[in-house]
Amino acid sequence: MTTPAILSAWAQTPERSNMLMLRAMTWISLHLGRRAARVVLHLIAGYFLLFAPASRRASGSYLKRALDRPVRWRDLYQHFFTFAATIHDRVYLVNHRFDLFDFEVHGEDTLQRLLAEGNGLFLMGAHLGSFEVIRAMGRMDKDLRVAMLMHEDNAQKINTMLAAINPEAVQDIIGLGHIDSMLRVRERLDDGCVVGMLVDRTPADDTLYPVQILGSHANLPTGPFRMVALLRRPVVFMTGLYLGGNRYSIHFDLLADFSAVERGERDAAIQAAITRYAVLLDKYCRKAPYNWFNFFDFWRATPPKSS
Repeated sequence: MTTPAILSAWAQTPERSNMLMLRAMTWISLHLGRRAARVVLHLIAGYFLLFAPASRRASGSYLKRALDRPVRWRDLYQHFFTFAATIHDRVYLVNHRFDLFDFEVHGEDTLQRLLAEGNGLFLMGAHLGSFEVIRAMGRMDKDLRVAMLMHEDNAQKINTMLAAINPEAVQDIIGLGHIDSMLRVRERLDDGCVVGMLVDRTPADDTLYPVQILGSHANLPTGPFRMVALLRRPVVFMTGLYLGGNRYSIHFDLLADFSAVERGERDAAIQAAITRYAVLLDKYCRKAPYNWFNFFDFWRATPPKSS
């Protein structure tokens, strides 16, 4: 449990996300090896299973929908362990230890076809699986340049955490909230880059759009979709699903193409994109149910602030 995502899900107590723990776990990971360090993950997963009742309830509520059967304690444990494992693997991915992993990639042809047009594109994901494996693809393939767009508070936290592991890792993070934020995004796109963001959580002031996910009503923010519509770029859904061991399954699915959408058609195109996003989220939650990392009541009327 050594990387920035800890702050987004389990940061209610300072000791769970302090720099001492980050540095200690990073040292263990890099000096003792991935196999030895993973022993600690079982202890961490067990701790949260026993002593994090709010997260445990949220996990059970989600898994009941995704598994479509009664949830057992082993399911809850597997859910916590999967989250811990993906966070732990970030240490190695940020340090370019790609040799430790087995990646299978689906839909890369779609990604390459759109990038060949030279206008860049957006990747839209969720707190489902590991975004770090997507960024790892950009580090392995010099022709695929990936930047991450996020809210400024979260960008600052993540920059601090990643810099403690590898200072080079903070170079491709763009924080929203600056006067030049959108200019930086447009510049990256015009340079043929990929700009990724996680859009399943919402700022407090964002407009929500109702959807169906896992057979229940949920709400998704419209702001990110309006932004990409205004920038008139194609959008691809992304997820890097953890399959256990050292295996990840990376998926890219065309979500929408706002390149030729006129102003009068924009609202309908945005609604269609959000609906398709919900369908894909449903699909991959069912495909790899333990990869869902929203440990709060996602289906309540007003989601918490983005993180």
